[in-house]
Amino acid sequence: MSRRTKKAAPVSGAARPIVTVCRGCCCGTPAKVPHLDHEAQLTDLRTHLTGVAMVRRTDCLDACERANVIVIQPSAEGRKAGGRPVWLGQVNDPGAAADITTWVKDGGPGLAEAPDILDLYTFSPSRRVRHELGD
Repeated sequence: MSRRTKKAAPVSGAARPIVTVCRGCCCGTPAKVPHLDHEAQLTDLRTHLTGVAMVRRTDCLDACERANVIVIQPSAEGRKAGGRPVWLGQVNDPGAAADITTWVKDGGPGLAEAPDILDLYTFSPSRRVRHELGD
């Protein structure tokens, strides 16, 4: 008699958190946010999160009124623990990027509490945008 074991359902999501940095029509441009070195911010995130998270650049997250926008998606483990994507807007201060880096290194959504200061940047995008991005 053969005995079958039930396999656990696969956890969707990437093995590591994903940090999506908007750098398109408004975000990342000196015209919209003149006092920030946008390329340096992206480079710093990539440098400090190497091996911890995937940092990717996208053209537009359709939340231009909140430039610069960064979305932190949980790892598969973070999603399994209840983590959901966190949208951060007006990330125009080097300190904010450092706080994001620390949080993601600690595990990010679902695995670590975000620093309280990031509450100042957190927002909910429209349902249309969330739907288009698969959130």
